[in-house]
Amino acid sequence: MQPTIKLLALMEATTVTGPAKNLLEFCRLARSPKVHEAGLPRVDVSIVSFHRLDAHANDNGQGNRNKDSSPNLFVAKAREQGIEVDVITERFRFDPSAIGELRRVVAQRHPDIIQTHMVKSHFLIKLAGLARKYPWIAYHHGYTTTDLKMQAYNQLNRWSLPSATRVITVCDAFAKQLSRTGVRPDRIVVCHNSVAAPRRVTNEEQQVLKGKLGIAADERVVLAVGRLSREKGHRDLIDALAMLNRMESALKFRLVIVGEGPEREILERASREQGLSAQVLFIGHVEDVAPYYAIADALALPSHSEGSPNVLLEAMAAGVPVVATKVGGVPEIAIDNESAFLVSAHEPQLLANALRRILIDADLAQTIGENAKARALHFSPEAYARSLISIYEDLASGTLLQPRSSLMNLARSFKDG
Repeated sequence: MQPTIKLLALMEATTVTGPAKNLLEFCRLARSPKVHEAGLPRVDVSIVSFHRLDAHANDNGQGNRNKDSSPNLFVAKAREQGIEVDVITERFRFDPSAIGELRRVVAQRHPDIIQTHMVKSHFLIKLAGLARKYPWIAYHHGYTTTDLKMQAYNQLNRWSLPSATRVITVCDAFAKQLSRTGVRPDRIVVCHNSVAAPRRVTNEEQQVLKGKLGIAADERVVLAVGRLSREKGHRDLIDALAMLNRMESALKFRLVIVGEGPEREILERASREQGLSAQVLFIGHVEDVAPYYAIADALALPSHSEGSPNVLLEAMAAGVPVVATKVGGVPEIAIDNESAFLVSAHEPQLLANALRRILIDADLAQTIGENAKARALHFSPEAYARSLISIYEDLASGTLLQPRSSLMNLARSFKDG
């Protein structure tokens, strides 16, 4: 009989973006026969998530375990996949009652391994004393805000992460940061995110979307996808497109920004100030981004910081030529001047120059797009899942290999294809 590893994953999420999407994809693949062709064990995943009550809510005496309702999209999507989810309700971010509830959930689930995502989950596992009783894998996805309050919040990782049995992070740049902040290098494993082949988008669907957005047949489309927060660099992109307008006054293009966040009002004002109001479209949050990749002539990723960005992998898999800043794990995924154009962060003129090359040279754009699509094949979800399951197998069996030799090589073999 094939052995089974019981994995309990803590994830604080309300929507299915970034790390939440990756976790759900892994849960799906963990049950796939393709992943187990190498004789790896099955992984039975259950999830613990958190739901914060508003000031007027109550739990009607039901306690903190929520088995029957789905308070948000993430929990709903997980349950649609048949994943067992325990929801711990809280009155505020660090409600002390959550510690006791977490201990009860873990005792009932009795996992072989506990896995955590995000600062709060790391903190609670250590605070609850569970790190001393179970093998613990902490996923470090990087930080998505430069707000001073959140920077202070993120510092909790300095206390919690050094206690993890393994810390899996998404790029070499983050691995170096973790080592500098107290995590032993021999406990760190680098695994880039993965990407599945995009769904096919018909010509008719593309034309419908362009019509809905008011994009003319002779207009090029520059796409940006991601949270509208300061570190994502959208202001640099708007400045770059104003420069592009001055360089190529005859070039007709639209910037389509998919995503929502605290910087939206600032970015809308910047567009007006640069005279780009008619050329910049703010779409907001979109569940299915595939049609937007299909109509894009270029994807711009102007971030000031990144780890292993899903949007980069998704655009490459869709064959979209990419201009990105060479930050974090971006240069570990895309090869400059081959599968993307990579430029320095905080340099709108360099962004403008690279976008100009793609938008005015169709042959160059096609070559970059084809190379990107081929490169994306190295980051298959199946290879990613197999690398993780091998790590889980070693921890569950008590064979704690040295990541800098066996496990690190395994992760890098996935990264390098």
